[in-house]
Amino acid sequence: MQKKDKIVIVGAGLCGSLLALRFAQRGYKVAVYESRSDLRKTAISAGRSINLALSDRGLKALRLCGLEAAAKEICIPMLGRLMHDAAGNTFASNYSGREGEYINSISRGDLNGVLLTEAEQHENVTLHFNKKCRHIDIVNTVAHFNDAETNEDFLIEADVIFGADGAGSSLRKSYVSERKFLFSYSQNYLNHGYKELEIPADKNGNHQISKGHLHIWPRGDFMLIALPNMDGSFTVTLFLSYNEGEFNFENLVTEEKITTFFEKEFPDALALIPNVKEEFINNPTGPLGTIKCSPWSYQQNTLLIGDSSHAIVPFYGQGMNASFEDVTVLDTILDQNAESLPDGKLDWKAIFKAYEKVRKHNTDAIADLALDNFHEMKKHVANPLFKEKRTIEMALEKTFPTQYASKYSLVTFNANIGYDEAMKRGRAQDKALLRLISNNAISMPPNMTEQLLKLVLNTVIKETNLILEQDSIIGM
Repeated sequence: MQKKDKIVIVGAGLCGSLLALRFAQRGYKVAVYESRSDLRKTAISAGRSINLALSDRGLKALRLCGLEAAAKEICIPMLGRLMHDAAGNTFASNYSGREGEYINSISRGDLNGVLLTEAEQHENVTLHFNKKCRHIDIVNTVAHFNDAETNEDFLIEADVIFGADGAGSSLRKSYVSERKFLFSYSQNYLNHGYKELEIPADKNGNHQISKGHLHIWPRGDFMLIALPNMDGSFTVTLFLSYNEGEFNFENLVTEEKITTFFEKEFPDALALIPNVKEEFINNPTGPLGTIKCSPWSYQQNTLLIGDSSHAIVPFYGQGMNASFEDVTVLDTILDQNAESLPDGKLDWKAIFKAYEKVRKHNTDAIADLALDNFHEMKKHVANPLFKEKRTIEMALEKTFPTQYASKYSLVTFNANIGYDEAMKRGRAQDKALLRLISNNAISMPPNMTEQLLKLVLNTVIKETNLILEQDSIIGM
């Protein structure tokens, strides 16, 4: 049955296209407006986040919409991290000790294309490209656009407008500029930016290094990572300070200095990136920022969703997954508020209020976790204490799969608990493990028996619960 509410979604990226598909499946009339060209017809510009990590929370949302299988067809499983030191030595660290838990490298463009094509199959969905949103009248629910092809301005009236237009959201800017209500907003940047490079496939079209891992070259204050692509290449991302340290984006301006930097810090990676100087000079340097704001909605008319309300840095691989989870959570709230108002429309004000109450503390948590992981990836993954902690965690997960989950597993592979709960328990476990290892209270000797490992498990659980109780007392 066709629902009476007319929905406009600003932004046809990953979150906007998934949201449009889900509303179409629920029977709503949906119009989507995107400022860029149709990415199914034009390539994503070089150097702009072409692949992402898809994990359980994102897969749960795709499953809701019937697209999990289609997404998995264009995924490359990554079982863990493979660290590269400055001497070219490597060591692996699995993401989980349990069987079947891994993250997936996936093309942003390919997945977005799948979502758009599926949404377009519904006659109650219309997609409009090259239509830039200039402003949204949040009182009258009117969106003002400019057509990039004709340069004509036009407006669209709607019952509800969703801002799924990312970190630079027009709807969020309208919340700020119209000053109709108390709106809190923060945008905080790291002093690090990112630049994308490429390890091409070999002459036979195969991956030159292991495609089953996310590769990390940790160097303390900066790092290089690489994710595999379906065509045999790797997308390589350098995370580096803008202006601090011996090497930074401001002083790496000549081919000679770029070569010196990679020869000193990443010699094994340099051998795999034939066009490093050209790509470094020509590809853009992107910023890394976190956005938090509140409230996400105004009255019953508009809602921020995805990165427009909670953009995060990419170091937990949860940006896309968190935005997809927004759709899952909103869908659940819609089920709980299915009773219509007398005119046959939903009480969107109540729905939006309930959605933010459930969701915001979790998105704040993953934003904080992503910042934590930035420091872990560039510095701590090679630390002997951290490596011992991961060894113990993997053994506990493998031997007691239903009794123990590391912080990473709680965040990445447990889609049925919120990020906030995962963060609190995960941080307490990390603190407990590091404290016990440092005090020689637990260890992981060769040929560890299950009986002794059970004692380790009980000790870790006891210490974790004590820390959680202490944190609760002081309000953490």
